[in-house]
Amino acid sequence: MSAFTPPALLRNPHAQTLLASTAPRKLPLLWRTRGFRAAAGDVVLDCSGDVRLHGFFNPRGGEKLAILLHGWEGSGNSPYLLSNAQTLYNAGFSVFRLHLRDHGPSHALNRELYHSARLQEVVDAVAEIQRRFPHERTFLAGHSLGGNFALRVAARAPAAGISLERVVTICPVLEPAHTMQRLMEGSFIYHQYFLRRWKKSLSLKLQHFPDLGYGSDLLKLHSLEAMNNYFVPRFTEFAAVDRYFDAYAVTGDTLAGLAVPTHIILSLDDPMIPAVDLPKLAQSPCLTLETPQHGGHCGFIQNWRFTGWIDQRLRELMA
Repeated sequence: MSAFTPPALLRNPHAQTLLASTAPRKLPLLWRTRGFRAAAGDVVLDCSGDVRLHGFFNPRGGEKLAILLHGWEGSGNSPYLLSNAQTLYNAGFSVFRLHLRDHGPSHALNRELYHSARLQEVVDAVAEIQRRFPHERTFLAGHSLGGNFALRVAARAPAAGISLERVVTICPVLEPAHTMQRLMEGSFIYHQYFLRRWKKSLSLKLQHFPDLGYGSDLLKLHSLEAMNNYFVPRFTEFAAVDRYFDAYAVTGDTLAGLAVPTHIILSLDDPMIPAVDLPKLAQSPCLTLETPQHGGHCGFIQNWRFTGWIDQRLRELMA
């Protein structure tokens, strides 16, 4: 199996994190994947409770299907996910890029706001993808918060009638409270990036559902902490932010009954996901951990052509 060994000047975790989605990598990638993106079909999935989720589907035969999940405020066209998708498609996989609620072009599909504890609709969506597009083997992979969802789907898969060959997660959120603390206390760049993206998403939601009525309050919120303190008690079933974070943590017993082969890749220098939380995961013979020394958060840029090591690693793990 390949090891991640970037050039010395690419070992900085912030360089890795920022290069994963910024122009030097994004623009050439958008050009290379233009045919792949144009050929993708728009699919709306019906889930329980009248929820609908959206995704892009590129079929490639009935043997192998890869379902990919983006991170928080990302999309199926985020550079890291597009790179994975194109690589797997070229390797013979059908690829479904699934959008979480209120991500990508899906803001108008459901009135209620996205939050990270809405797991059942993602379980339903994966089951519906497998029902509508049957393949001999189905794989699930996710980055960051998408990785967190993928781990929780893996834990529920057998009970939901979902057959997964393997689940791979890249830098998954383990303890949401710790990740939020890193975003609040760490680099100003990361905090402002997610604050801006979240507010933009919520503003777009208001265009479709103005009666949600938080527009004037949104203008007064200037930190992720303030956003959580405002939206969690008003627009989720949780009265307190700490209860909300606990609801989608994957530490403790969440993965104790894991029956699907599951692989976590987390760099030891990830500036958002503390690797010290890994020992808090329930031990399982189905769970393997891979902890490269470098890689940042969902970076893993392996050379000056800005190619992604995760593309190669996914291909190996799903072989």
